[in-house]
Amino acid sequence: MHSPETQGSEATRVLLKKESVKLKMDFNELKSGGFIKQVQKDLFVVRLRCPGGMLTPEKLRKAADVAEKYGSGQIHLSIRQSVEIIGVHHKDFKAVTEELAQIGWSVASCGPRIRVPNTCGGCSYNPNGLVDTIGLCNEIDKRYFGTPTGHHKFKINISGCSIDCPDSRDADLGFQGIVEPELEPDLCNACTLCVKACEEEALVMEKDLPVRDKSKCQYCGECIKVCPMDAMIRARTGWLVRVGGKHGKHPMYGYEVAKFVTDQQALDLVPKVQQWYSALAQGRERIGVTVKKHGLQKFIDEVIKPMGVEAIETPEERKKFYSEGNIYQ
Repeated sequence: MHSPETQGSEATRVLLKKESVKLKMDFNELKSGGFIKQVQKDLFVVRLRCPGGMLTPEKLRKAADVAEKYGSGQIHLSIRQSVEIIGVHHKDFKAVTEELAQIGWSVASCGPRIRVPNTCGGCSYNPNGLVDTIGLCNEIDKRYFGTPTGHHKFKINISGCSIDCPDSRDADLGFQGIVEPELEPDLCNACTLCVKACEEEALVMEKDLPVRDKSKCQYCGECIKVCPMDAMIRARTGWLVRVGGKHGKHPMYGYEVAKFVTDQQALDLVPKVQQWYSALAQGRERIGVTVKKHGLQKFIDEVIKPMGVEAIETPEERKKFYSEGNIYQ
């Protein structure tokens, strides 16, 4: 039997031990692992890994089960297409991760590392899609998700067409699908539908044939889409690449740096951009700030040109894609 004093001392020791464990919790480290502290004591948001926002019915059911068993019963769909389970106590982290692992699902990452990429449906089911956004998104996630940057978060957005719903302009690294049209003159019936469809006025009729002004063309493919004779065809398809965009208190547009990049070149570009950023950035600056400090031409010379891709080097070419200055106006 313990005396009341001994019992009290033992209770105090246990309490201090518990408090010591709490004090040792590194919230930044937890956040990097996808466990984000809430304002409520001991409760966290658990962010799940959802590349491109694509989820199977099995994952949806599992998210609902986990939210009911370990969370508040609420699920939030984040701005970046992630599923977030609200109100999870830190003592349940292991149980949550083990349940997710049963179906091969894992927690996402936060902090200074490459995040889960964002994308639209692209050509897999969207009639506006020009490229396979889902395929590129999954491959980027598979290869580079969670790679530390040493400085700040690194977001990758992938857009399937010129509408740019996933905001490739606002990402640290953005890819947007583009297509270059080419006329088969023998098939053209001079209907002028392509001219009327071009919002950039890059097409004019000359001698009953549409003539394209390359300095205005945004490679959106609308002229190809509306042609009833299949006279306007795809000469080439690829990715427009942007670097340096971000949201936040001081938002920035990304710089257009390359065009008609292939899928393989896009995959190869990710680590090269990240390595350049990690080597030159200081403190917690984002890559857009790093590019601005060291000069866009330095980035193009050291990252883009060595890859042999088609670099965008003039302000006039960039303005075609609506980047009129790097800072939001």
